[in-house]
Amino acid sequence: MISSHLHLVSDATGETVISVARACLVQFEGIVPSLHNWTLVRTRGQIDKVISGIHNSPGPVLYTLLDAEIRRPLEEACGRLGLPCVPVLDPVMHALGKHFERGAAGLPGRQHVLDQDYFDRIDAMNFALAHDDGQLIDRIEEAQVVLVGVSRTSKTPTSLYLANRRVRAANVPIVPDVSLPSQLLRARKPLIVGLTKAPERLVDLRRSRLRMMGDVGHVESYADLDAVTTEVANARKLFARMGWPVIDVTRRSIEETAATILNLLGQRSNTNSERVAE
Repeated sequence: MISSHLHLVSDATGETVISVARACLVQFEGIVPSLHNWTLVRTRGQIDKVISGIHNSPGPVLYTLLDAEIRRPLEEACGRLGLPCVPVLDPVMHALGKHFERGAAGLPGRQHVLDQDYFDRIDAMNFALAHDDGQLIDRIEEAQVVLVGVSRTSKTPTSLYLANRRVRAANVPIVPDVSLPSQLLRARKPLIVGLTKAPERLVDLRRSRLRMMGDVGHVESYADLDAVTTEVANARKLFARMGWPVIDVTRRSIEETAATILNLLGQRSNTNSERVAE
């Protein structure tokens, strides 16, 4: 394993540069960098502290700084130290500026302003929390997406991730020997998606959950491989009978599952638009 320092510098929350760094780092096996996150860097005094930190722990620098007077000292310091200094937004900003034939505003943190998009995300987050685990089932038609699956198929985290994309998502669990709510079976407005996972993986997750809760007495009914295999098979039969799209989340991250759901939602929206046009 190779250790190194990597400095991530931003004039806002740092989410963008951190995401870019993580997306790139996973492609380099055996590299374990120490990440130095420098956020809300907007003054000369703050950039001087960043430069001091880079002197003490030399390593490549990725930055999202829009103010030329702030970024220039950073670039010069990295040049003297012989360190890469990469403005990750510049190629995109340049391409967009050329296409739209206008300059960028150059104002830091504009993606985090309290605009309608922000309030839509908060509203979707509140919706996901209120409709978690089958709650408020009488208002299920208000959802854009409903996730259905057996226990430990990542329904809740996927709902919350979708909420951050401004999608009102609810989720309903499938419980053995318990009928699904009639409101769900009658629902027509939301996109209903079935989530499934390999039984072996579910057993591992459920046993870990039980150990964490100190409730090992229910292993036989909740984490038995044969029982879970039957549970998953019955859920798949239900999805097929209802005509719901199914996503196997065994080897998918939450982000990948959400991306697939967003694609399904987009396809559904396009189909509905075509029907209206006809």
